[in-house]
Amino acid sequence: MPQYNPPLRDMQFVLHELFNATETLKALPAHADIDAETINAVLEEGGKFAAEVLFPLNRSGDEEGCTLDAKTHEVTAPKGFKEAYAKYVEGGWPALGCDPAYGGQGLPLVVNQCFYEMLNSANQAWTMYPGLSHGAYEALHAHGTDEQKATYLPKLTSGEWTGTMCLTEPHCGTDLGLLRTKAEPQPDGTYRITGNKIFISAGEHDLAANIVHLVLARLPDAPAGSKGISLFVVPKFSVNADGSLGARNGIFCTGLEHKMGIHGNATAQLTLENAVGTLVGQPHKGLQAMFVMMNAARLGVGMQSLGLTEVAYQNAVAYAKDRLQMRALSGPKAPDKPADPIIVHPDVRRMLLTARAYAEGARALCIHTALLLDQEVSSADEQRRKDAADEVALLTPIVKAFITDNAWIATTNCQQVFGGHGYIREWGMEQYVRDARINMIYEGTNTIQSLDLLGRKVLADNGAKLKAFGKQIAAFVEEEGVNEAMQEFINPLADLGDKVTKLTTEVGMKAFGNADEVGAAAVDYLRVVGHLVFAYFFARMAKVALEKEGSGDPFYTAKLHTARFYFAKLLPETASLIRSCRAGLKPLMAMDEALF
Repeated sequence: MPQYNPPLRDMQFVLHELFNATETLKALPAHADIDAETINAVLEEGGKFAAEVLFPLNRSGDEEGCTLDAKTHEVTAPKGFKEAYAKYVEGGWPALGCDPAYGGQGLPLVVNQCFYEMLNSANQAWTMYPGLSHGAYEALHAHGTDEQKATYLPKLTSGEWTGTMCLTEPHCGTDLGLLRTKAEPQPDGTYRITGNKIFISAGEHDLAANIVHLVLARLPDAPAGSKGISLFVVPKFSVNADGSLGARNGIFCTGLEHKMGIHGNATAQLTLENAVGTLVGQPHKGLQAMFVMMNAARLGVGMQSLGLTEVAYQNAVAYAKDRLQMRALSGPKAPDKPADPIIVHPDVRRMLLTARAYAEGARALCIHTALLLDQEVSSADEQRRKDAADEVALLTPIVKAFITDNAWIATTNCQQVFGGHGYIREWGMEQYVRDARINMIYEGTNTIQSLDLLGRKVLADNGAKLKAFGKQIAAFVEEEGVNEAMQEFINPLADLGDKVTKLTTEVGMKAFGNADEVGAAAVDYLRVVGHLVFAYFFARMAKVALEKEGSGDPFYTAKLHTARFYFAKLLPETASLIRSCRAGLKPLMAMDEALF
């Protein structure tokens, strides 16, 4: 049977030893009183909730799925989901990182992110119900009117209501400029919204009393394309002046998608028939407001895949230590047993260490990005807010795409460790593989993330954001360049940094001649830059581990082994990626379309 133990020790290492998070947070007025003990205590309790309440529901929720009543359009979540959500609300977990002005606890965003890693490990499908509420909260907090904030934020903060984002339509996924949902203005200042949305995660369920839908639609005078999209808040039930729930609004679930994974989450087809909504932000500026939620969701998807990588790794390690098959090629390692545990075999080690390295690298990246978000939101220094925002913009597509690609590699490797047992339901591994696959697709496919990184985040500002991150790497390389013990990490890091600079210049020059060169290079390019980011953090983690290796704590020994594995066996992938990236457009586009 599957198992899960919250990785609190590694979280504490990254937070307190690698990034010294409390000192960063104490410099922010909103978190001046934070301390490591508080962070650790919150995460310890959060880990208990994840492991003891959510994890036992993961397999049963996957097997049962959600049920739609075609007559009432109501959806029932799997058994135990509603009760688990009630415990989540009772524990105050929805309010963890929310604004105290709306009933939130005001803890740093990085604490909430760490909590969500554990929730995703325990039960990704369940976690999507409250997870999308945070994005709706952020969008309304940033762009809502005072009335909208007063109406919706306290309920989203408490968890009494949940939220969704309604973008996709049957004919438009990535290209939102094609959407057709219409919003007609009414004399009372509201809008009547009509259209169809699909693939709406947590779009209908019985966990909360109301669902706050953020819906993209077009006003009658909207210009064509993405510049004609507005954002509206459309509650499942209308809200009376006193905050109580009124009549059922004209937004209904007309179907549930039958999916490869995340069966426990209701992926809904929603039909809007004269649904009443109110405008969020400015007319025709809906994408700007929705991007707050979309960026939060992209970071959240990276955290989903980190969670799956971690739990798949834990189960694969336990199995590899217990499963007896064959003898080691160099001779028996467990002569008292009929065969050796499969963890003695080199390729099993490769699969396990791949998952472990991708989990630990992802955790460092996610926590670093969350700390930047805390600074972007809460720093009193305007320049620091801008610098943090720029770095978050650069790292967001890497968090979303690199981590989710790696999670697919990691979960399939962990499934492979189980052999045939990994392919059957009993051991739980096939569910992690199925659940991991969606993370590479939704919230902007990984190709879209790659185009965003190379086109918008790097080339559009002549590499300014990338250069700023590169300066951090260069400073670290210079600082540790004379440290003999660090050479095995510093030299390949410095080398890759130089290669990324040259590759960026080369791709940029090609793109000036033909913009399609960006499309040809983008996926390889993101993976190269993702490895640069991971290599930087692994080198920093190795530095801390080297300094503390003499403590006798085996944690630091394991951290060094993992870092060495990453540099020796995973980072070399960049050589082939760079070569592929430089091959450019011609091998892809030379063949006539008719020959396909």
